[in-house]
Amino acid sequence: MDKTLHTSPAPDDTPAASCCGSACGSVSITPAPAPSMPAPAQAGLHRYRIANMDCSSEESEIRRALEPIAGVKQLRFDLGQRTVSLAAEPADLTAAIAAIERIGYKPLPLAEPAAEAAGESGQGVDHDHAHVESGLPRLIGALAFAIAAEAVAFFAPETALLKGVQMLLAVLAIYLAGFGTYQKGLLALKAGRLNINALMTVAVTGAFVIGQWPEAAMVMALYAIAELIEARAVDRARNAIKSLLDLAPQDAEVQQTGGQWQRMPTGAVAVGAIVRLRPGERVPLDGVVTAGASAIDQAPVTGESVPVDKTVGDEVFAGTINQNAALEFRVTALATDSTLARIIHAVEEAQATRAPTQRFVDRFAAIYTPGVFVLALVVAVAMPWLMGWTWMEAVYKALVLLVIACPCALVISTPVTVVSGLAAAARRGILVKGGVYLEQARSLKAVALDKTGTITEGKPKLVDFQIVRDGTARAVVARAALSIAGRSDHPVSKAIAAGLAEESSVGEVDGFEAVVGRGVQARLDQASYVLGNHRWIEERSQCSPAIEVLLKQHEQAGRTVTMLADDVGVLALFAVADTIKPSSRAAVAELLALGVTPVMLTGDNQATAEAIAREAGIEQVRGNLLPQDKLNAIGEMQTRYGPTAMTGDGINDAPALAKADIGFAMGGAGTHTAMEAADVVVMNDDLQRLPETIRLSRRTHTVLWQNISLALGIKAIFLVAAVFGNASMWMAVFADMGASLLVVFNGLRLLRSKEPL
Repeated sequence: MDKTLHTSPAPDDTPAASCCGSACGSVSITPAPAPSMPAPAQAGLHRYRIANMDCSSEESEIRRALEPIAGVKQLRFDLGQRTVSLAAEPADLTAAIAAIERIGYKPLPLAEPAAEAAGESGQGVDHDHAHVESGLPRLIGALAFAIAAEAVAFFAPETALLKGVQMLLAVLAIYLAGFGTYQKGLLALKAGRLNINALMTVAVTGAFVIGQWPEAAMVMALYAIAELIEARAVDRARNAIKSLLDLAPQDAEVQQTGGQWQRMPTGAVAVGAIVRLRPGERVPLDGVVTAGASAIDQAPVTGESVPVDKTVGDEVFAGTINQNAALEFRVTALATDSTLARIIHAVEEAQATRAPTQRFVDRFAAIYTPGVFVLALVVAVAMPWLMGWTWMEAVYKALVLLVIACPCALVISTPVTVVSGLAAAARRGILVKGGVYLEQARSLKAVALDKTGTITEGKPKLVDFQIVRDGTARAVVARAALSIAGRSDHPVSKAIAAGLAEESSVGEVDGFEAVVGRGVQARLDQASYVLGNHRWIEERSQCSPAIEVLLKQHEQAGRTVTMLADDVGVLALFAVADTIKPSSRAAVAELLALGVTPVMLTGDNQATAEAIAREAGIEQVRGNLLPQDKLNAIGEMQTRYGPTAMTGDGINDAPALAKADIGFAMGGAGTHTAMEAADVVVMNDDLQRLPETIRLSRRTHTVLWQNISLALGIKAIFLVAAVFGNASMWMAVFADMGASLLVVFNGLRLLRSKEPL
């Protein structure tokens, strides 16, 4: 499976007939990044805003217009922002802009990213929102004129004067509501595209020609108002992702060269700067704590429900919230490269790719719309001969069919649902890097789980401390072990020191020495001690049958044992293990309940792996695996079970992550490699996010097909009613736009629950 992300669809992947109005283009990609986090721009790209570029069909038209210009080296579309970026020499760039203008679009140059960061560009989502709001009074006026035209036609006698009044009112309504639609419709017809603008232009013009002036006016007014409502509804899905942009503050309190503190825009803060954070403030940038201790609410970024304690040396992430004490931290990433910025960019790319269901719907719409257009022609031409209808009646019914033919509800049903699903996942700290993975997760039959850092904490801890020599005081042993282990940088020694820190105090040691492959030794209070492994104790001839029994018990439990001995013999043993995460057992149980088989794949020894697996509830375990072995194991699981996911840290498990149908990276916060290697990034290390993703995928799939069924079902009913019943044009508009609103609001249901079920 190709896991490459594309910013915009390939030319041959764009349907000939696409969505209907501005709402459809608005939902497929996220809005422009916040001023402090401009979207990554490629060098040499010139960016232009095209206000009336709404749908992929219009993108396709622009692509075709630019194809003859060989000097256009790169071409990139962002329908959500209504922008096109292209790279070309000055002469070719001028020719490209002229070609775009010839087909009816007005490209407006945008500021460079640096200027946008300084707030010089106002061409973003707020501009679109203001445009929508400013059009509301105009549409209300159009509706009022349309209602007046209908009233005159219904209540007043048919006289030449009143017919003239009807026509005038209808013209005013159509002008106020449909001037933009007419412009787009004529362009679409000229290009041979049958989108809603083309259909509405033909239908309203036809109705006007046959004398149905009030109805033509009502159709255009209702269509324009319904489109406005639909666009506002779709914005909810788009703004669910946009809310991520508002998490990070726009300025930070930065220490200056002279030691004073000054507030400055986050975009101007350099890596290495020291930032001060007060209680209750949001963290403006990624960094490492240099002074202070506090609890940080990381829920906005990682989805963790409980604040995490932070002290000197701990990482903090932009967008998280400082709880109860002041902190100072050193900036480790620019505003444009923070964890939050990378999350947003990854979601943008995810939304720029079309999910399988969306591609299917687009291909279907490309056939469906021309098909209904042909049906309308057949009704207009053949029905007077076959059914004895009058020509006026046949033409009217054909025009009704054209309005019903709009594929808007069908085409918009998929992107709004996928965007809602991606947003719901992001709120839970699950970064899904494409609608394809959101859809495919429901089909998973098996999940391969790495042990260290995935099922376990990834950090060794002291889990047992046993006195071996009778009569030895625990306090004496604890002080000796803590004092010696505290001088070592070995992970096992660090775990022992951390485990004993609250039990004893550190004494002064001398003669400290690390013996490679064995342990450490030192003198404390005039006594010599070694803190070493089994091999060293055997070499010192200090092992005994009783100690061997204890060692075997710990080894079977997957623990690493270190012993403290003096010149006489062993005093105590310390068992260290990588402990299982609190959520792992529940996550495995949930996977099993979903019908997904968990399999542990680890490079650790088989005994340790089996011990951890038993604790987690996993039956199938494979230990002593190299990266190539894990890769082969994924292939075997795919053959045996079917679609298989791999869960790991995104670095050592990269080959297996790439081989799997879906790769899950654990602990993505702050990890560039994890985000790049995996298809889904779990930001907070919680294994329970895996079954949550599968449940969300299944729920998204259900909503997708509910929407498709709604859209097609409503259209089928009104198509029959239009041909054999008494469906009018304005009823057809209600049916079409009503179906669109239904599928939009149904898709938005995915955003309502805080936890995907």
